[in-house]
Amino acid sequence: MRTNTIASSPRILVADPIAADGLHALQEYGDVVLRQDLSAEQIDDVLADCVALIVRSQTRVTRDMIDAAPKLRVIGRAGIGTDNIDVEAASRRGIVVVNAPTAVVVAAAEHTMALILALFRRIPQAHQSVAQGLWERNKFVGTELRGKTVGIVGLGNIGTEVARRLAAFDVRLVGSDPYVTAEYASRLGIELMTLDELLAVADLISIHVPLTPSTRNLLGMAQLRRVKPGAYLVNCARGGVVDERALLQALDEGRVAGAALDVFAEEPPTNRALLEHSRVVLTPHLGASTQEAQVAASLEVAQQVIAVMEGRPVRYAVNAPAILPESLAALGPYVTLGEKLGFLMAQLLDHPVRSLEITYAGQVAELDTTAVKSAVVKGLLQTAIPDHVNLVNALLLAQSRGLQIVESRCSSSQENFANLISLRVDGQGGFVQELAGAAVNQEPHLVRVDRYRVDVILNGGYYFFAHHTDRPGVVGKIGTLLGAGDVNISSMQVGRLERRGEAMMILVVDDPIDEQLYQRLLNETPIRAARLVQL
Repeated sequence: MRTNTIASSPRILVADPIAADGLHALQEYGDVVLRQDLSAEQIDDVLADCVALIVRSQTRVTRDMIDAAPKLRVIGRAGIGTDNIDVEAASRRGIVVVNAPTAVVVAAAEHTMALILALFRRIPQAHQSVAQGLWERNKFVGTELRGKTVGIVGLGNIGTEVARRLAAFDVRLVGSDPYVTAEYASRLGIELMTLDELLAVADLISIHVPLTPSTRNLLGMAQLRRVKPGAYLVNCARGGVVDERALLQALDEGRVAGAALDVFAEEPPTNRALLEHSRVVLTPHLGASTQEAQVAASLEVAQQVIAVMEGRPVRYAVNAPAILPESLAALGPYVTLGEKLGFLMAQLLDHPVRSLEITYAGQVAELDTTAVKSAVVKGLLQTAIPDHVNLVNALLLAQSRGLQIVESRCSSSQENFANLISLRVDGQGGFVQELAGAAVNQEPHLVRVDRYRVDVILNGGYYFFAHHTDRPGVVGKIGTLLGAGDVNISSMQVGRLERRGEAMMILVVDDPIDEQLYQRLLNETPIRAARLVQL
């Protein structure tokens, strides 16, 4: 058990109810503040000293709220959807947004199945009738799922689990998702098609997509006019994906035979005509509301929040490149190498960067290098905005500055290295245009500067780069001057293209070189240009 004292513990605001299991995990780590049903102003006051915020779907995390929390490092959503969190504002601040995407998958899939069966067999209406003392068997004749075509919109974790359960009902499964391949869908027994094609053939449409700008009103008036006449609709995903006014009109016109809704554009909903419709089944956002899911979600989000605060890899980061624990050993050295190369390049440049080309060769080219790219850009921007750039916002900040980033890959080994990362910037005539590095025995090595081959471990310290003419006495003269200035050399590398030609010298020194000594080096040796950088 951790033994943090309250005085030194990070403050964590839990603004919505979560299960006790997650609370206990957080309380072992830090000072947990339980304050629910707060106004926006009250949350601002509490957040001022908090490094973490945990919410469910009730609390809206706005840009103003984020701006009022200078210490905030992580926002946790105890569930899947993050549409109640201004993720862009968090990203610009470098705040990691995490969720619990696997904890509620089974609960949401089972609730979807419950809604489908309730809708097809008119169970809520029949229950109400019997409860009122009636026995209207002929009034509630239902519809069988068997033999129907079921269209699943969104083939993520929940959509996939719904498909697996529906397969037992002897249905034809069709699906629409722009982010999956036909091969992947086929392995699930699903025929992949466009949304318009799905709407035209599906007897039942089940929605499983997040609410984003591109999915808001995904099923609007135009789309609901294309549905197969008499189709049923189930939304157990997010409110706002279905245009509720358009759905009501489609129900009244008979184009949609019935609908089951667990989520609404406004919660609690206020559209009485829709809520009181005889062919609509309603539940109050219960998709994730099982005892098991609530415990799992609270633990999952607590673990993610603690991982961020401890600087460990985060598996379910919404706005940061995730490094899965099983991938850390393979990818971690390249993330470190990428950041070192980017930071080194930033200090060696003569001009602002407009474009950056990152090339991966060998083993690293076979990996998901999203985190490596973010690390390179973080290092590159660190000299310009040192206090505000991290892996979360590096790419966003690069985009806002107009920096173009191009990636290329080569699966074969290059330059005798099993893995190689090279950075190339635009422009001509600068001090350097290209750096290349390799991870050797888990350590970051600089192995090339432009065309000059070197081998320098990038472990930190002061690095003196010098363009010079390779001739006898140069190294000795430089060493003498540095020694007279009480600057100790810990290692040295010289890369050259030919004997007594142009060369690149890299000295790793223990101490900074002051301006007077720097000018003596330029004036009294064949050094044409030099840079002193610090890692």
